[in-house]
Amino acid sequence: MAQIFRALADPTRQRLLDRLHADNGQPLSALCRDLDMTRQGVTQHLAVLEAAGLVSAVRHGRQKLHYLNPVPLQEIHERWISRFEQPGLQALSALKRTIEGTTMDKPQQVYVTYIATTQEKLWAALTDPEVTTQYWAHRNISTWTKGESWEHQRLDGSGADVVGTILEVDPPRRLAHSWALPAEAGDPARTSRVTFDLEPAGTHVRLRMTHDDLPADQIEESRDGWEMVLSSLKSLLETGKPLDFGW
Repeated sequence: MAQIFRALADPTRQRLLDRLHADNGQPLSALCRDLDMTRQGVTQHLAVLEAAGLVSAVRHGRQKLHYLNPVPLQEIHERWISRFEQPGLQALSALKRTIEGTTMDKPQQVYVTYIATTQEKLWAALTDPEVTTQYWAHRNISTWTKGESWEHQRLDGSGADVVGTILEVDPPRRLAHSWALPAEAGDPARTSRVTFDLEPAGTHVRLRMTHDDLPADQIEESRDGWEMVLSSLKSLLETGKPLDFGW
């Protein structure tokens, strides 16, 4: 937490976050524009924001794109705000709208969080249908084999809210699958991709979730959903209890 607050305290870093809030997924050259400092200076500020988990960087071709990561802000919210506000409040209002303004030629949603667990336990939490019921209120059903189907099934047995196909599986490091509403599963224009990357980070695991190619009408709902899911997953693995979002 101290690292997050130190990163937020600097006006230049606040300005960089504001720029990513306005247009998420920018290269260094765009972030340097109109700043009275060298590229090296901006790079150093971005490094501080990355170290605090407030910014994540993703290689996209030859470019390195920077994304505002709201998960640490959600953790601040859960620690100090949610007990005083309605349980469904999802982010600090100044930085809530983190994904608007992205375009289809770059990832639309990128979230990073650090979880005090092992890669194996985190992988199991992503793939064990009974564990997903605890933090996601759905069962994720699949054989977890490339090319096989994946379903996000309701707990009452009435069907799936989302379906897809396993695209990549490399336990316990990387999992990717397509994502579509059941009625739209055959339409490539309405099918997106979710990727989970798990990397060891000392006593923690760095989890990066990337959701690519979302239809425009699904961006806002998906953004709010991922903030809740990832925060609840972290809470379950670290405390044994998921967050209560009233699902």
